[in-house]
Amino acid sequence: MQPRRQHLIDTAHRLFNEHGYHATGIDWILAESGVSKATLYKHFRSKEELILAVLQQRHAYFMTLLEEAVAKARKNGQQPVLVIFDVLDAWFESEGFFGCNFIKASAEYAAAGDAIHEFAAQHKLDTQQLIRRSLGESGDDTMAAELALLFDGAIVVAHTRGDHGAAKLAKKMAEQLLAAH
Repeated sequence: MQPRRQHLIDTAHRLFNEHGYHATGIDWILAESGVSKATLYKHFRSKEELILAVLQQRHAYFMTLLEEAVAKARKNGQQPVLVIFDVLDAWFESEGFFGCNFIKASAEYAAAGDAIHEFAAQHKLDTQQLIRRSLGESGDDTMAAELALLFDGAIVVAHTRGDHGAAKLAKKMAEQLLAAH
């Protein structure tokens, strides 16, 4: 990827993450990145296209992080689906936690059919499918949906209430759900 394009994506991600999509204007991104408007529009035809690039990068990063954690859990004989809550816990404790980019994007671009909203929704479906795969033969689509609800609920609670223990509680609830199933 071209360095200027990547720099714009990284700068926009930081600002969108901390301040929201609508609150972060193009001029702010340009000022923070030190990139000219012409360079921005060389790489992205619109702010929405930049937002999608940020979300695509975040999606790839987050899915890889979860997939690697699940693979490591399998290798170590741990319950793979439970490790995703450990990933959340580490994220909630990090300085970079400002809530979920996808939940925020779907709220700020709420119209059905909006490309940003649809991408955010697809990310959540992809996460649920990863959860389903991490269950292996012991799970089903209903179980995956229930665990995905716990997963997303923990993110919302950590963000809205500042409760960084939400992932630990969600993991405990997931353990109970798995034991009862």
